[in-house]
Amino acid sequence: MPSVLIIQPDAEDPPELLAGWLEDEGIDVRLVRPYAGEVVPDELVEDALVVLGGDMGANDVHAFPWLADVMALLRIAVSMAAPTLGICLGGQLLAASLGGRVEPGASGMEAGAVVVHPRAGAEGDVLLANLSWPLSMITMHRDAITALPPDAVWLAESEAYGHQVFRVGTSAWGVQFHPEVSPSTYASWATYITDTGEALQRVVDGVETVMRHERVISVGAEQLARSFAKLVADRIGP
Repeated sequence: MPSVLIIQPDAEDPPELLAGWLEDEGIDVRLVRPYAGEVVPDELVEDALVVLGGDMGANDVHAFPWLADVMALLRIAVSMAAPTLGICLGGQLLAASLGGRVEPGASGMEAGAVVVHPRAGAEGDVLLANLSWPLSMITMHRDAITALPPDAVWLAESEAYGHQVFRVGTSAWGVQFHPEVSPSTYASWATYITDTGEALQRVVDGVETVMRHERVISVGAEQLARSFAKLVADRIGP
């Protein structure tokens, strides 16, 4: 059975819908939770790697030393050409681990249902080619990938934040949005926000927008998950 290792950096961002879709496609899922003291492996024995989001930043290695281990594992996965998906923080860690740059975003908090538009390379990309563009995806972040790694391919963008999807090598993708979580989980994130003013209002409005567009969000997220599952299955053959 093909297998995926999922790294969950934060208790509040579980694999949720993504794990269900992967398992539905016959993919075995193993979960490692470094926030709970579980050790990040120093090698990838599974066929693929997924790194989820979290409240910490990609540059917070001083506070969360295991982030360095996650970045090392991402580099290993890329070197193996193993199907790899970095989600929000995971995508930022993928970029940072390979020479990109992550900084506080110039546009502030991006929250709610973000509309993601493909760039020229998306139509020929093996993960993205058959998605229903433009995508409407759940998002909540302040940091941004301000420089992609050398030789990365920029695949999709939003109005506020350009680097919504990129690929490094042949089989590793970073996405700034969250295809893995349900609207109810997203709504729970809003209760932890300590921002005030415009940032808080974006989050409040974002919850309402996500609930209103739940169906179309689910369609795009499921397409992405099942496309990734196919890549994992194809890696080991029939």
